[in-house]
Amino acid sequence: MDVYIGIGSNVEPERHICAGLHQLEQRFGPLRRSRIYRNAAVGFQGAPFLNLAAGFTTEESLDAILGALGELERFSRRRRNVMRNAPRTLDLDLLLYGGHIMAEGEIYLPRDEILTRAYVLGPLAEIAGEFVHPVAGRRIAELWQAFDRGRHALEEVSLDCHESANRLEIGL
Repeated sequence: MDVYIGIGSNVEPERHICAGLHQLEQRFGPLRRSRIYRNAAVGFQGAPFLNLAAGFTTEESLDAILGALGELERFSRRRRNVMRNAPRTLDLDLLLYGGHIMAEGEIYLPRDEILTRAYVLGPLAEIAGEFVHPVAGRRIAELWQAFDRGRHALEEVSLDCHESANRLEIGL
């Protein structure tokens, strides 16, 4: 099963993104990664976010993946008991779980933000451009091509996590 997640941080983002990627690779194996982008906080006044998308192939259940993502967020000291739109140490959002469509509790697949947020759709198009969005019925690359990018500035940033990954630990 192909799984795609959105990764973001605006609290010590370089540290938390690198540590999060390292932990994701430890848990799920090799990742397909987009470039990393800086963008303004959406829905609140705050420091800019760093965002990217990552994908991997797994046979694990949806519940196992959601549990692992939540555990990694907790290890990064992500506070879930605050407002929805608030600063985040590490935000791991399940975007796509194969072609599954689901709306159950707080779980929506595919994730709604794919169609509305440049910081989700743009990076996802880099690594899953040929994937057909299960609701929109169009390839992710086509959705990105048609997206109104003028209102959603993304600035590519360079972040080398390979050298520092072995020294970083989530939660320190």
